[in-house]
Amino acid sequence: MAFSTGGGKGPMADINVTPLVDVMLVLLIIFMITAPIMTHKIKIDLPQPNPNVVPPTNPPEPVHLKIDQSGAFYWNDTPVDEQQLKTQIAVIATKSEADQPEVQIDAADQVSYQVVARVLADAKSYGLNKIGFTDSSGQ
Repeated sequence: MAFSTGGGKGPMADINVTPLVDVMLVLLIIFMITAPIMTHKIKIDLPQPNPNVVPPTNPPEPVHLKIDQSGAFYWNDTPVDEQQLKTQIAVIATKSEADQPEVQIDAADQVSYQVVARVLADAKSYGLNKIGFTDSSGQ
């Protein structure tokens, strides 16, 4: 009686499942160890809504500050110099936080970063909190 080992009859179709079982057992052990760790409670002090604070019904119109390529300032389409800009920012900053309008800065792409940084530093020094950036280039 002769037995054939299948040496020349094509590819072997058996799958070796030993590595698969080894990987699955390692993953099972990892999940068994880490699952109890994930169930521990972590105390997080989240801010709670304050029912006494009423949002403003009519928020003030935002102020549009445009900075063109040459570094010139336009406060609501009115040209202003740097000293007048600081005065305007100081006037807005004296209002209560609820009455402060948002200052929307529209800086041209070619304007120097130093000019925008100076405006932001002035706004911060006066305590202005509502500052946004817009892009009116139409892109």
